[in-house]
Amino acid sequence: MKKYIFIIGLVFFCAIFSSCLKNEFGIVDLTMDDEEEVDVNYIPSLVHPGILHTMSDIERMREIVANQEEPGFSGYKKLESDPLSSYDYSIQGPFEELYRGNIGGVSIQGKYESDFNAAYQNAVMYAVTQDERYAKKSTEILIKYGETVKTILGDDTTLLPSIMGVKFIYAVELMRYLYPQGMTDESFNIVCNMLKTVFIPVLETFMSTPAYSNGNWGASVGMTYIAASVLFNDKEMYKKALEFYLNADDNGTIRNYIDGETGQCQESGRDQAHTQLGLACLSVTCEIAYKQGTDLYSVLDNRLMKGFEYTAKYNLGYDDVPYSVFQDVTGKYSNWDKISAQDRGEFRPIYEMVYNHYVNRKGLDMPYTQKVVEKNRPEGFYYEHFGFGTFLFNDKK
Repeated sequence: MKKYIFIIGLVFFCAIFSSCLKNEFGIVDLTMDDEEEVDVNYIPSLVHPGILHTMSDIERMREIVANQEEPGFSGYKKLESDPLSSYDYSIQGPFEELYRGNIGGVSIQGKYESDFNAAYQNAVMYAVTQDERYAKKSTEILIKYGETVKTILGDDTTLLPSIMGVKFIYAVELMRYLYPQGMTDESFNIVCNMLKTVFIPVLETFMSTPAYSNGNWGASVGMTYIAASVLFNDKEMYKKALEFYLNADDNGTIRNYIDGETGQCQESGRDQAHTQLGLACLSVTCEIAYKQGTDLYSVLDNRLMKGFEYTAKYNLGYDDVPYSVFQDVTGKYSNWDKISAQDRGEFRPIYEMVYNHYVNRKGLDMPYTQKVVEKNRPEGFYYEHFGFGTFLFNDKK
């Protein structure tokens, strides 16, 4: 079934073949034929804070802590006890030049990754506890890096601002709207200028370059780009992020990363770590868009859900998942003749958020994802992901 949706402004749209469903969040559902390119003309609601969490989400988290409501409260305790959540955290940077791996035998990757994660986790802790010490630590890290970073070097320049940049951007968003006395106009402009001159050009270069990578690259780029569009109140960036997610000729799109019939992923034959990374990035894009009024979760008959279910099932130990050689966009990664057992069963903390959406919000069934979340609760830290999903994504049913 074909559904074409053209969204004009924030008011209304109407066409004879269109469908628009709104829930209490004012969500607009976009669905499409698998072979059809989608014309996205959408202006986000620009709710702030609005990168993954709105004020109602934050109030929900505070409620979980106040009532010691399980399983979320155990997730909160895991977040609280993590060393990177401490307001006594010692900053290891900042650095003028950021790079992955090592240059000249020197590696700083672990240092700035710890700093970015500490900024993110302290921001969340402040949002929940309202203890100003957490806010001061988060803003200290963000402002120091905003004042210092000048360039990104190395071979994997794309992955640095995409995978790690999204947490930095999330923290800036929370501090800007929850702690403006620390993230002042001046400081906010300094941090945003760094992002716009150092991080965003790398993402835009990737988006304008013919596809050359496995899907987790494009998925992570799109994730961070849509987060930045919200932070900057940039409607054109938001539209561009949606167009990339839906229509780009890249392995990291919803259409190209997940098979619509089986849920097999583009990297399922590579290893399970990269497969989960790609799925996680796609899901973050969906959650950010959802909070801004666009339902990407339902696109292509809930294709993201199919990808998570397929991956969850295989990693739980089921061998009866279908597999065929995946014809990727580039043609370079189409020679994996069987699903990969590498990293099988090593679950990343990425499942609670999609489970929360499809099951808690929408009332759908995700039997294998449910087994994963029940097996691994409470979700904890992982440097490449937001993690702590048992606490952070726990809507009332």
